[in-house]
Amino acid sequence: MTPCYNAAVWQRDCLLRLMSLLTANNLGKFYGADEVLSDISIAISAGARIALVGPNGAGKTTLINILAGIDLATIGTVHIAHGVRIAFLPQRPELVGEHSLWQEQLRAFADLRQMEAQLAQLERQMADIDSTEAALDVYGPLQAEFERLGGYTYDTRVKIVLSGLGFSADEHTFPLPQLSGGQKTRALLGRLLLEQPDLLILDEPTNHLDISAVEWLENFLESFDGAVLAVSHDRYFIDRFAGTVWEIEYRQLQEYRGNYSAYRRQRAERRETLRRQYDAQQEFIDKEREFIRRHMGSRGTAQAKGRLKKLATMEKRGAILDSGPRQQRKMVLELGDYQRSGDQVIVTRDLAVGYGADEPLITVPDCLILRGETVALMGPNGVGKSTLLKTLCGDLPALAGDVRLGAKVKVGYFAQAHETLSEAKTLVDEVLAIKHMRISEARDWLGRFLFSGEDVFRPVSSLSGGERGRLALAKLALEGANLLLLDEPTNHLDIDSQDILQDVLAQFEGTILLASHDRYLIDALATQIWQMRPGELSITYGGYQDYLRARNRRLAAAADEKAQDSARGRGRRAATYAEKRQGLSPFEAAKRAEELEAIIHQLEWRLGDITAQLDGASLAGDAGKVRTLGETYARMEADLEAALEEWGRLAE
Repeated sequence: MTPCYNAAVWQRDCLLRLMSLLTANNLGKFYGADEVLSDISIAISAGARIALVGPNGAGKTTLINILAGIDLATIGTVHIAHGVRIAFLPQRPELVGEHSLWQEQLRAFADLRQMEAQLAQLERQMADIDSTEAALDVYGPLQAEFERLGGYTYDTRVKIVLSGLGFSADEHTFPLPQLSGGQKTRALLGRLLLEQPDLLILDEPTNHLDISAVEWLENFLESFDGAVLAVSHDRYFIDRFAGTVWEIEYRQLQEYRGNYSAYRRQRAERRETLRRQYDAQQEFIDKEREFIRRHMGSRGTAQAKGRLKKLATMEKRGAILDSGPRQQRKMVLELGDYQRSGDQVIVTRDLAVGYGADEPLITVPDCLILRGETVALMGPNGVGKSTLLKTLCGDLPALAGDVRLGAKVKVGYFAQAHETLSEAKTLVDEVLAIKHMRISEARDWLGRFLFSGEDVFRPVSSLSGGERGRLALAKLALEGANLLLLDEPTNHLDIDSQDILQDVLAQFEGTILLASHDRYLIDALATQIWQMRPGELSITYGGYQDYLRARNRRLAAAADEKAQDSARGRGRRAATYAEKRQGLSPFEAAKRAEELEAIIHQLEWRLGDITAQLDGASLAGDAGKVRTLGETYARMEADLEAALEEWGRLAE
């Protein structure tokens, strides 16, 4: 290990922690005559955790493109500190080449692999007696540096990251052209995480991840040394990872300290403060103007002129507020009148779900859903959540068993793919198909869902994903359903619309079945959690936090059982070590003792490192990491005891 290199690395790391990695001053961006961003100044410090939020179209992607160097600001400057490495994940990454997913991840370790090749070359040189000494002089420090940088573990790190992001071992060899758009996004995210940059900029990183992969990403970011700036609509993800929230609204940026929940509270308080300040100032100005009107030209003229001059000075200095706190147009969602259903809403018996003659996608334990409950369906993509919803509402026949709906139950179905929308129809046509009303009433109704003017006569085929979601909600709200089957209802909605939908569903007195990756929504509403895995479904009675506690107890119990199994195997490993010492000459015994001392030293050092990691994982409540580290610790502890026993016998 070369001292000068380590000193340089240490000095660089210290400097990065003392300064801002990136600063931007007075940024502005125009597209033609349209101003998108105005007078934005920010700083990102080492280790920062920043979430960037705001309504769709507010300029979030424009800002991070400027910070990442993909786009240029019209006005203002961006400064990146010397030596800072930035990695950027766009919403739609373009990975080119015919190489495999695994090879794409290995690009993160180009320097290490070059060192590995150099070490292999030196090993070949050491086979030549004439070159051995010179090669050894280079080999030792290079090998130590290679090990310090993780040269012997990078394959394992790639496997961990790909597994965490939901890739199976079979997919590691897939060439890039075979990957879907979502898989390419996850592939690039994996490579960027492996690169360990100083600043990681992510545009909607959770879009193509299921809940388990998002949880893995959150845990990864907890131990990530660099700074993170992420655009996200995932409220639970922001709550878990962010220490600062930046909100872009009306072309400007406002900073809030804390996670998403803290941001919501502070924003409401700030807007209330601004409103009170505006109202108080308007009341003051009205009184002053009334005084001036009444006393100008009378004995109080001098005082009236003084007050008029004061108002003029305030206006000149820009101290008069133009208006109260501005607010973006928000969706207005109301679930119309609906009839009360019977107490028993859904009853299933021996239910199996799937298609045609195929094997069942899922078998459902007999269940009862009562009026007023919210059942959250959770599970990885493709496990059958949408298929189960379609079966429960009667759109798809059951493969076996039956589903019975209770008395006076009327179903409203929100499909993730919005397949109930007709591409050729206009927005007005879609609304009129649900409820007869005048055109003007239909336009007013669509206005509640942010469709205005001539937009209401656009064909459905021209709508974006977010617009389709709002139209589907507009139709659902007219149906008068008392049982809502919702398949990913918050997809493509901005954060404010997600909050509005959540508030409306929380006040809904009917029954809800909710298939969603939105943990914030699930945490707020669920009274039952249905966890779906390939072929099976398990039920947790209670909310999302109850589900997490039950899951962590199961994981901890499984880890304890594996640790006990490892402990029972220690004697067998000790016997293996003991067998090795049989039949050794004194010279061989002494040499073996030296080898054991090195092994013991290495195992003790690694056990100390794992103990520190276990402490961190326990504090973070990461049961999966605790389980994995516990298994590793048990194996190493057994090896250490066996090595100590053999060393003791050899010493005797």
